[in-house]
Amino acid sequence: MIYLDNSATTKPHPSVLESFQQVSSTYFANPSSIHQLGGTTETLLLAAKKQAADILGIGVDEVIFTSGGTEGNNTAIKGIALEHQGRGKHIITSSIEHPSIYEACQSLETLGFEVTYLPVDGNGVVSAAELEKAIRNDTILISIMHVNNETGSIQPIEKIGSIAKRYPKLFFHVDAVQSIGKVLVQLKDSGIDICTFSGHKIHGLKGTGMLYVNNRTKLFPLLHGGNQEYSLRSGTENLAGSVSFVKALRMIKEREKHDINHLLSMKSYLYDALKAMDGVEVNTPEHGAAHIINMSVPGIKPEVIIHMLGEQEIYISTKSACSSKLKDESKVLAACGFGRNRTTTALRVSLSYDNTMEEMKIFVQALSKAIKQFKEAME
Repeated sequence: MIYLDNSATTKPHPSVLESFQQVSSTYFANPSSIHQLGGTTETLLLAAKKQAADILGIGVDEVIFTSGGTEGNNTAIKGIALEHQGRGKHIITSSIEHPSIYEACQSLETLGFEVTYLPVDGNGVVSAAELEKAIRNDTILISIMHVNNETGSIQPIEKIGSIAKRYPKLFFHVDAVQSIGKVLVQLKDSGIDICTFSGHKIHGLKGTGMLYVNNRTKLFPLLHGGNQEYSLRSGTENLAGSVSFVKALRMIKEREKHDINHLLSMKSYLYDALKAMDGVEVNTPEHGAAHIINMSVPGIKPEVIIHMLGEQEIYISTKSACSSKLKDESKVLAACGFGRNRTTTALRVSLSYDNTMEEMKIFVQALSKAIKQFKEAME
């Protein structure tokens, strides 16, 4: 099997699974219980927070464990909007955000908020200068993803963070679900107030994740109850999930440090090979993230190629997993200015550190063969 759909989800690492099982079996008590086992469980939860904080260079009290990217993004967007609506009701985001941002913003529009959806250029990148022009006296939030999940384009979050620092009445949220462990995310003194991470994109488990919320940021909680997670996320903590998330976070940051050139080499090989392949148009910018390549094969429905490759146990995807069942064109590629011949025929290859150059060569040969076979059958 050659698995090239790692931006949809990654295979859990055996050490992560072992960590989850061990904590579930041994430290099963409720961290809020006042008996000794509850106290031990709470101590382990705090240790996991401290480890995550040390890895990311932030404070322990700035770590909120969540169920993943969608919860993190909704908590950030709606939490800021509802808490600070007395200050203003204007939000700035981009036209290529993940559905968990886009849909959250649209839901707020029904409550009277106004949202500016910034355009992107042909490489799928927002202009920091245009973003600053969009800031108004009533702007309370900027939310921009770091790496786009369909094309791998990298947004200028360092520049945007510098801009955000000049406007202390607004907050800056970054969706770093696709970048953590592959494109460096700097949180301390970056101008970023809130940042979303997800476990299953980094060989952790589905249903695990983390939200960085800096000390100056106050959110309206989406969940009320027992006041866990500093009253931002009530509900009994998923201790085993949180511990296993931190395990995955530590491991992916180590691989980012030591193996990023391996990822870049595979991406470079694929980029050049697909650029040269007859009938294929590469949509990903040359200087995008190291793990995502988006391409179109005009004239062939993407499902046909997915099926032909799947018969050989080679797995790629069409658009993002969260929008792949929608039959319309790729909203992201359309925002980049591509025509319908490319926006309706897109395929995504997404890598992990575990992939090999040999797998890249097999995939390129299989894709070329599949396109040739389809065209011959249609003649």
